[in-house]
Amino acid sequence: MTADDHSSPAAPGDPQVLVIFGSTGDLARRNLFPGLFRLHRAGMLPDRFRVIGSGRHSPGTDEQFRDRLGASVREYVPDAWDQAAWDAFAPHIGFVASSADDGEELAAAVRRARQEAGDRCRTLLYLSVPPSTAEDMVRMLGATGIAEDASLIMEKPFGRDLASACSLDAAIAGIVPEARVFRIDHFLGKEAVQNLLALRFANGVFEPVWNREHIAYVQIDVPEDLGLEGRAGFMESTGTFRDMVSTHLCQILGFVALEPPARIAAEELRDEKLKVYRALRPFDPAETVFGQYEGYRGEDGVADDSDVETFVALRAWVDNWRWQGVPFLLRTGKHMARSERVVTVGFHSPPHALFGDAPRPECPDELSLALSDEPVVALHLRAKRPGPELRLGRGTFTFRSDDDFGGAVPLEAYEKLLLDAMRGDQTLFTGAAEIERLWEVCDPVLRHRPDPLPYARGSWGPDAALRLPGGRGWAVGDA
Repeated sequence: MTADDHSSPAAPGDPQVLVIFGSTGDLARRNLFPGLFRLHRAGMLPDRFRVIGSGRHSPGTDEQFRDRLGASVREYVPDAWDQAAWDAFAPHIGFVASSADDGEELAAAVRRARQEAGDRCRTLLYLSVPPSTAEDMVRMLGATGIAEDASLIMEKPFGRDLASACSLDAAIAGIVPEARVFRIDHFLGKEAVQNLLALRFANGVFEPVWNREHIAYVQIDVPEDLGLEGRAGFMESTGTFRDMVSTHLCQILGFVALEPPARIAAEELRDEKLKVYRALRPFDPAETVFGQYEGYRGEDGVADDSDVETFVALRAWVDNWRWQGVPFLLRTGKHMARSERVVTVGFHSPPHALFGDAPRPECPDELSLALSDEPVVALHLRAKRPGPELRLGRGTFTFRSDDDFGGAVPLEAYEKLLLDAMRGDQTLFTGAAEIERLWEVCDPVLRHRPDPLPYARGSWGPDAALRLPGGRGWAVGDA
């Protein structure tokens, strides 16, 4: 992205006041402020905008806060760094301390910022706070008037179970109407997830075979080679199942499995995803494997007897006409062999082997979608090996967005979702009904947690998880 003196056509038309709670935290430093800076450089922020960081503890003066943020931008998006651009962006940022018990000073700052922004100003309140404090923060926003005419961006996880999610949703509904609530799951902002919709519904090749008659299994695989990265407290309080499965992986499942919507818009997509989740069989603890990497209990901030899972693999079922009998395999974990984010769609083998040897289960036809910032789609098929005999091998057709759309610059996930929230577009955000239904689906595993099995760092998880997909195994790591 390059600097631009004027707003681009993609920029929100109205002035914006964005309040970020948790603005000194990891998410804000790594993603939110770097993302806002890149949007500013690209001319995708309006001429009049204000960003107010907030949190319980002040980082010092506004100038000191800006200096810290500038250092984070240089660290996390060095390719985008430009001192002159930062000097133009930084004066729009300030900090006001607040808590669930004390928001009056922040409320006064928000009122001043809105008055300065002028007519048609939109206010966005971004809550990047722990689930344990989210409901109290929402009530403070209502009591102080900060939420008046504002939109609310909620960071996951949305509660810890069905009861807490329902309580949080009820608190939100009393303060902000659902039409102005943006529950953010950054996986949905990825180019590759949006490209999944394009592949399915913009082409005549895939949708006719996108059903149980042709598809044998779906794998949604997000292994990570990283460990805790200083987030032991979060892991101990949340665990991988709540952090990843009830949110990211289930949201991707919804996009893979949904029926064609009447149009690609918020209400229609939410309706179709909700139908999938209502058909999603509650997860069975007997088909769920929890793991904990060896040495986890020795990490700083981890209890000596912790039974928190750092790995989850499970087999899910969507009980509807399109997907009946097709297993959806979900897997994610820390300290695994490598980091990947891949959806693999495996197709049935032909009913009869014409070429002498029966099709081998370890190399079926598969469509692989890498959920990277720049989409990669690979179609793995059997083809004739060169030579005098008719022997089969596995070949790959690959689409890379860089190759075909080399001049286009993708937005990072948080950049896309922040921009959509500023424009009031809920298409890639999650509704309350979806969240509550997913907690219902997760409830059996939460009530009857499998004992975490040990696995070696740098492996693909516990042996029980490796056996979960059956003969084919996991496409990532076993290909």
